[in-house]
Amino acid sequence: MQASESPWERVQHRMQQLGLAEADLDESFVLAGGSGGQKVNKTASAVQLIHVPSGTMVKCAEGRSQHMNRLKARERLCEKMEAQRRQQKLERDARRAKMRHQKRKPSARQQAKRIGNKRVRGEVKKLRGRPSRDD
Repeated sequence: MQASESPWERVQHRMQQLGLAEADLDESFVLAGGSGGQKVNKTASAVQLIHVPSGTMVKCAEGRSQHMNRLKARERLCEKMEAQRRQQKLERDARRAKMRHQKRKPSARQQAKRIGNKRVRGEVKKLRGRPSRDD
C-alpha cells in the first residue's frame, strides 16, 4: 500500500483482503435525515450496503455527499466484517481450549480425592441398610 493511494483505492484494497467483492454488495440510496438541513432531507444521500452472502447490513448518512457516504459505508462494512471474524476466532479458540481442558488427564491428587469421596459415599450407603438383630 502506497502513501499516495486515494481513499477509494485503500478501501478497495481492504475489501480485497477481506474477500469482499463489489458484485456481492447490494447498494441502495435512501433519504437521510437529521442534521444537515433541507439539502439532506430532500436528497437521497444516505447509502445502505448489504453484503448478500453474509447478510451484513450497513447504513451511512454521515455526510451531505453521496460520494463520501458510499466510501464511509464501505469502510464501516469492512470494520464490521473484521469484528465478526475476530469474534468467530475468539469463540473457536475458546471451544478448543475447553475441549483440551475436558480431555486432559486428571492429576494424581484429583484421582486420589475422587477415590476417597467414593469410599465415603459407599460407607454412607452401607448405613442405609436394615439394622441387624445384634443392635
